[in-house]
Amino acid sequence: MMKKQLIAGALALGATLGLAAQVGAQTVSIATLPQGSVWNTMGNVIAGAVREDGVRMVVQPYGGNLAMMQALEQGLAEFSINDINDVIAAAEGIDHYDGQAQSNLRIVAKINPLPIGLYVRTDSGMTQMSELEGRRVSSGWDGFPLANSHVSALLATGGLTYDDVEGVPTPGLIRGSDDLAAGRTEAAFFAVGGPKVAEVNATVDGVRFLQGASDDATLNAIQAIRPAFYFSEVQPAPFRVGIEEPMMMVTWDNVLVAGAHVSDETVMALLASMAERQSDMAEAFPPFGAFGIERSYVDYPGAVYHPGAIAFFEERGIALQDF
Repeated sequence: MMKKQLIAGALALGATLGLAAQVGAQTVSIATLPQGSVWNTMGNVIAGAVREDGVRMVVQPYGGNLAMMQALEQGLAEFSINDINDVIAAAEGIDHYDGQAQSNLRIVAKINPLPIGLYVRTDSGMTQMSELEGRRVSSGWDGFPLANSHVSALLATGGLTYDDVEGVPTPGLIRGSDDLAAGRTEAAFFAVGGPKVAEVNATVDGVRFLQGASDDATLNAIQAIRPAFYFSEVQPAPFRVGIEEPMMMVTWDNVLVAGAHVSDETVMALLASMAERQSDMAEAFPPFGAFGIERSYVDYPGAVYHPGAIAFFEERGIALQDF
């Protein structure tokens, strides 16, 4: 039985990789945040890897999540990487998508879990989220409104809300870190492993992520803000700048998203290439080490999968997994 499954899987992979030849003449784009963000880095790594199998992909930076999702909605881009929580909000037309429901978004696959945090300069002396009370923290996020929910969840792990800190208006993700480096704020928001964190770390001679609570009551608090938030333990690693010891951190899943206009063949070819090139992607950007096709078909609340993705997973006997 195992031998038959392996043969079937190999045949399916070979057939889907063959689709790359059919879609190779087409250039597809992947919408990301600006250079320096985790998603931009991931988009460039994916584009470089799948190009080896004839999938021609270019990276198109946008100013924020709303712009990225609108690009898919309007057929201006084929793929994007986003927080599953934001995709759910976009599809429902809530929060910063109020009155602008994006009905053409389709999930392709879970890529990896992404822990997030508020980080500070090492010389601040702060180690706990609760110590941010009364401190200057990035706020507003006019160009990146997704951060409002993320920072609210992070503050909740310290028993705080935005009312307990001094909000400093910040338009976007990269600017928030620049403000920390320049001393305009005392804490910045970013994903663990983000290149910008490493840049600030070198500029100010050291940064660290703050530790918060992760008990059941706190889990309920963060999931009241976004349903697909959870906690995961993050271990120190060279690419995880600012993590000095194992920490429980607010986490969400990065997902690959496509517009409904993207063909099944294109989606299947991309997934097949990503499966084949997983080790190359992980070598280029270590967080891709958590990516695996067998773990990528997840039943998120309110999410709709692309038909090409459904066909891809079903051909390989991969069942939809509970969130």
